[in-house]
Amino acid sequence: MTNFCEPLQPIFTAQLFPKLEEKLIQLLRSLSPEEWEKQTIAPKWKVRDVAAHLLDTQVRKLAAARHGYKPENSKKLTPEKLVGLINTLNAEGVRQYGQLKTDELISRMEAASRESTEYHQALDPFGTAMFPVSWAGEEESANWFDTAREFTERWHHQQQIRTAVNKPGIMTREFYFPVLDCFMRALPYSYRNVAAKSGIFAQFNVSGECGGSWYLFRDGGVWKLIASPAGENIAEVTIPQDIAWRIFTKGIAPEEARNQVRAAGDEALGLRILKTISIVG
Repeated sequence: MTNFCEPLQPIFTAQLFPKLEEKLIQLLRSLSPEEWEKQTIAPKWKVRDVAAHLLDTQVRKLAAARHGYKPENSKKLTPEKLVGLINTLNAEGVRQYGQLKTDELISRMEAASRESTEYHQALDPFGTAMFPVSWAGEEESANWFDTAREFTERWHHQQQIRTAVNKPGIMTREFYFPVLDCFMRALPYSYRNVAAKSGIFAQFNVSGECGGSWYLFRDGGVWKLIASPAGENIAEVTIPQDIAWRIFTKGIAPEEARNQVRAAGDEALGLRILKTISIVG
């Protein structure tokens, strides 16, 4: 790497799980029977389905951690087959846990959340994760990255529920900035086929108190995220924080998002971010 380009620092989120999970349990307990059946921005899922998904993914992760249970070795799958597998597992989990009575679903969620928090907090953050973060193009990831990825899952699905039932969100800097910082780690992989000369960078801003700026630098033939601007700035994109999480989770169409963002310089290059996905499936 060019000697003046420092990489981004790891994201440590394990300490945030207890408070985020507590907010989730409080939210679910507050829902009326009608609110459980509200449609979310995920086209196939109502509130109940999202809650069932949140329980299912925790149970599956804990089973893999404790007993080595894995439906397939994800490292050997093509990206397309991995997405297909995850979609199938998610659908099965939603069907299974979506049939529970709400009180039982919440009770199981509370237990799984506690155990999942203990699991992530006990990990060596720099050890090798059980699963790589595939949407960042990694075949092997550090635990801190997989834990941060899990945190983004817990955050954005809870936010989907809150949006559907018009409850106050969890868009505080404490919770939302780490989510954005993790989502942005997909940029080098998302831009891998975008050609550009070495030494240029694109700047991506998320406006609002929870946001910040990220710099995607072209170093030789690869893109890298760096901690501060370096080289020639050829593009800058500013995204409102209200829609940033939806862009990375397929919660808003790129065309709709484009109407709400500001772009300068090489717009074609900069606006590639609107097609960046930081989830699997």
